[in-house]
Amino acid sequence: MIILVGCLLRIYLAADPFLHEWDERYHALVAKNMMAHPFRPMLYQQPLLPYDFRHWAGNHIWLHKQPLPLWLMAISLKIFGISEFAVRLPSIILSTLGIFLTFEIGKYFYGKRVGLVAAFFFAINGLILELTSGRVATDHIDLHFLFFITLGIFLAIRQIQSRHYAWLWSFAVGLAVGAAILCKWLPALIVFPAWFFLSRETNQRPRPILFHFSIALLVTTAVALPWQLYIMDQFPQEAFWEYGHHLRHITEGLDGHDKPWYYHLDRIRIVYGELIYLPLLWFFWRAFRKINRPIFFKRLALLTWIGLPMVFFSLVATRMQAYTVLIAPALFILTALFWRFVKIWRSHFRSVWLRRLASLIAILLIALPLRYTFERLKLFSSRELTQEKKLIKNLQLPVQNANKVVLFNTQWPIECMFYNDIAAAYSGMPDEMIMARLQMEGYHIFIVTNGQVKRW
Repeated sequence: MIILVGCLLRIYLAADPFLHEWDERYHALVAKNMMAHPFRPMLYQQPLLPYDFRHWAGNHIWLHKQPLPLWLMAISLKIFGISEFAVRLPSIILSTLGIFLTFEIGKYFYGKRVGLVAAFFFAINGLILELTSGRVATDHIDLHFLFFITLGIFLAIRQIQSRHYAWLWSFAVGLAVGAAILCKWLPALIVFPAWFFLSRETNQRPRPILFHFSIALLVTTAVALPWQLYIMDQFPQEAFWEYGHHLRHITEGLDGHDKPWYYHLDRIRIVYGELIYLPLLWFFWRAFRKINRPIFFKRLALLTWIGLPMVFFSLVATRMQAYTVLIAPALFILTALFWRFVKIWRSHFRSVWLRRLASLIAILLIALPLRYTFERLKLFSSRELTQEKKLIKNLQLPVQNANKVVLFNTQWPIECMFYNDIAAAYSGMPDEMIMARLQMEGYHIFIVTNGQVKRW
């Protein structure tokens, strides 16, 4: 039932009838172009005007993100046709599977009931729903990243539990981590320290741990490295610029995202509910109260999953809310455990006021995340498209060869190239010499003016 409700929520939000501005439209267009050229990621397939290769919102070869989510979107577009929903379908599927994975991981840590509540939190979380539907920045890229990290933790647990062919599970962990790197680079390695502490919880000796880690690391490298070598060979200028740009995120607040160091610590109250600090503080105190118990390493694995990304991304100068979404399943498990604790211990309080306070906390732990969910649904917001958006989605042009059409002066150039098989679209107007040159080269030039498309 939780999975069904979660899936329906995702489908409802993904039904928005137009691509979202940041960053879904760029991912969608690159994915469309990868249908025919899977190993040549392009934004402008035919860059008819001069461009800056460093400007990811208007260049030709597009290496701003790793390729795996784009490949999956391209496959979906190939199967189901060019539409917003086809772009979002891989995220809907992976996000729905994430509900099940969170349940299984939560069940391993603290039992079935905690797993169910954690899965519920995953199913209704507002940020995950918005990422799935492409409504917020980094959208499908971070959703795919979250899924493969969660899958990596799930497979690591299966490796620990396995009595036979454990090396196959290690191989699978390597595949998942490699896939996560091909979504959003090296923070995917968080799987390994969490896996290490889970292995220690079962009293595995160092040599078997090293053996399984070696298998996983080799597979991770085999999955993730070839693409890096390929783009450095085929597109060296763009590749080295993007690698340098990624590193600049550590030292510079790029694109207006120079938030204060405590940004992520503050943001979690909005994403996961204002009471999230209570389970965090309670669990931290509980984890280190008796460190000689075997369960200590399991608690440490959960804290590592949460703590390392929070510390790292708080030290990084560029800060965005979805950067830390990879910790979401761990926070859901921790919150579910605290909710169970409050429910159980409520009856032990003699004071009526303490029992009422415990009941209020238990209610708010559920209600506050649900409030954010309903805010994201925007049930009373109109999905009616503006006249220009309707025009852009289905251009009716008096030409036979649409791939020789160039459109200028549109507010939605990226969307226009996604929905229509034209040569190029631009938001501005070039000088007449460029227009004349394009005409001499056989291009049909059209201009958006006063809500209409007219031939130049």
